[in-house]
Amino acid sequence: MVARLNPYLSFGGDARQALEFYKEVFGGELALNTFGEAGQQGTPIADNIMHGMLEAPNGFTLMGADTPPGMDHTPGNNFSVSLSGDDDSALRGYWEKLSAGGSVAVPLEKQMWGDVFGMCTDRFGIPWMVNISEPQS
Repeated sequence: MVARLNPYLSFGGDARQALEFYKEVFGGELALNTFGEAGQQGTPIADNIMHGMLEAPNGFTLMGADTPPGMDHTPGNNFSVSLSGDDDSALRGYWEKLSAGGSVAVPLEKQMWGDVFGMCTDRFGIPWMVNISEPQS
């Protein structure tokens, strides 16, 4: 995979139920990772979904997560567009263009799960998430 573009949905504590529902609708493989698995064991959000991804047999990809404490969750405005893959230079190029003239919420840098990740809102008000993983071998 070079790069993937898909919606990323934010939930207010019911991401697991929502993503399991979407799996019933579209079929496919659902991977769920909790905040506890990412190092926040013993916290009130340990069982909440830090990242979920549904890959349906028809090629649809849907990602989502529970909104962490301190971030706003507003139903109706609870989405981002996700760009992800292992093409470092292409994804950094997209990041530079998307963030220019907009605002950066999370700088594009290495994160606790090992990937390079950033969040920005472009100059038209569209929120973007960029995740760069290690190339697949």
